[in-house]
Amino acid sequence: MKNKLIIGRYLPNHSIVHHLDPRAKLIFVFMFIVYIFFCHSFGTYAWIFLLIIGFMKLSKIPFGFLMKGLTPIFFFLIFTFFMHIFFTNGGKILFHWGILTIESDGVLEGIYISLRLIFIVMIATIMTLSTSPIDLTDAFERLLSPLKLVKVPVHQLSMMMSIALRFIPTLMDELEKIILAQKSRGSEISSGSIVTRIKAFIPLMIPLFISAFQRAEELAIAMEVRGYDMNVKRTSYRLLHWRLRDTFALLTLIPIAIILYIIKFSGV
Repeated sequence: MKNKLIIGRYLPNHSIVHHLDPRAKLIFVFMFIVYIFFCHSFGTYAWIFLLIIGFMKLSKIPFGFLMKGLTPIFFFLIFTFFMHIFFTNGGKILFHWGILTIESDGVLEGIYISLRLIFIVMIATIMTLSTSPIDLTDAFERLLSPLKLVKVPVHQLSMMMSIALRFIPTLMDELEKIILAQKSRGSEISSGSIVTRIKAFIPLMIPLFISAFQRAEELAIAMEVRGYDMNVKRTSYRLLHWRLRDTFALLTLIPIAIILYIIKFSGV
């Protein structure tokens, strides 16, 4: 279970991507996701895929490890694909039976939307694997610091984000322990039909939620004992340094957008 879920995990490597400023990575990923939403042809999606493979090589992340990030959304991808197949009209009729009709535009739209979701998860996974959760929250707080002028609780939001990212792997480890405990008592969790497995997972949620609330209470008590006050202006032990390579990384967004524009309107 925990080996399949890599959200919130950090893969320490000595790569160009790892050494970039987390603020640059956040801005780059945000703009790259915007670019993905402008893709609507196989040529543009092929260009995006080649870029993601390049980012993967630069960050020294194995392709198989990256694909594990798609595991949690696998069923959602299938659901999205079939929703577009059955409910998007247009193009040639490929299959018709009663009220069920599958048309070519629905198939294409299902493929496009599924690829869009896959690429968004892949680029976001590269960022999280190459950036520690603490650096991500620091970058998030620095980028949103101008919002403090309009009384937006940026620090509180960053703290919530940091705690959530730290809790995901912890809860997954806890869930695996609960599953092993249930299996040792003879419970069949990993066998049977999908419906049977879903029913078997429902009793696991109660001890998992209890453990989550206990950990949250322990964390709240520990922060209170140490005198933590969210309303006090705090300094940071970790300092972020913007370098020339970070500027260059953002400048690469310009040729990426130009090539995407050419592919999009050339009909490829």
